[in-house]
Amino acid sequence: MTTTESDGPMTTESTAAEPATAKGPRALARQRRRHSAARFWKQYRTHRAGVFGLAALGLFALIALTAPLTVGSDVQSVTNAPGDPMESPGAEFPLGTDQFGRDLLGLVVWGARVSLLVGLLAAVLSVAIGALIGITAGHFRGWYATVMMRITDWFLVMPTLVLAIALATVMTRSLGTIILAIGVTTWPTTARLVRAQTLAVESRPYIERAKALGGGHWHIMSRHVLPNVMPLVLAQTTLIISSAILAEATLAFLGLGDPTVVSWGGLLQDAREAGAVSAGKWWYLVPPGVAIAVVALAFTLCGRAVESVLNPKLGVAR
Repeated sequence: MTTTESDGPMTTESTAAEPATAKGPRALARQRRRHSAARFWKQYRTHRAGVFGLAALGLFALIALTAPLTVGSDVQSVTNAPGDPMESPGAEFPLGTDQFGRDLLGLVVWGARVSLLVGLLAAVLSVAIGALIGITAGHFRGWYATVMMRITDWFLVMPTLVLAIALATVMTRSLGTIILAIGVTTWPTTARLVRAQTLAVESRPYIERAKALGGGHWHIMSRHVLPNVMPLVLAQTTLIISSAILAEATLAFLGLGDPTVVSWGGLLQDAREAGAVSAGKWWYLVPPGVAIAVVALAFTLCGRAVESVLNPKLGVAR
């Protein structure tokens, strides 16, 4: 009798505890993603260069986001410039003034918003095009893959900057044009990398099982191929952003940017037009140039660290 009574509550407690500890597929998926993110961050922190790059990017992002509060949009005004043209650095203007008498420190801070935004959006567009072409070419193969890869090869052998200049010249001068010109000319490298990874993924046995169970093309590409190539896409994005920022600065320096907005490349172009190089006005050239170099280096360091974490065989130095 005692045994039966003791067994009864134990059975009831065990059956009541099972639903509490059981987890559904979505909960398990979220848990795995959290564990993967924690493992990624733990490994990423071991790369000192990557941590330095991430800290620098965080600082520049904070500067860009708080620019409306710290310097305000009036810093772009030419008619209400607070100083004299080409003033040297001093107590009132730590980085001097430009050819219109505007505070260069405020212009560099405000220009971070445009340069970072253009670089990020252009890189996202480039990686999206490259990933789409790479996945579809690796999945469908045949004549479609042949045509796509020949187009990719043509873009690879053509100078990227020349194509971007040509697009920026024939289209209206705006930030959208710069983003489009950079995005549609820098995707071939991503396309070839993603296609190679797609071919490796689709050669695995579980892809054959998914096809045998009736999985269609969209199911295979979105549920099996895309999650496996996303780490490569992420690493490629961080590397392309630095190139996109440099390309934006180059196009703006050549006078193909939007003249109504302030960017780091636009400041360099203004300095060239004002004769700052021949006049020895170094403060007009150095701050935007250093900002471009530091941000490009920070993104490169982050990209190399991400590559090393996702693929330890690369042996990237820490």
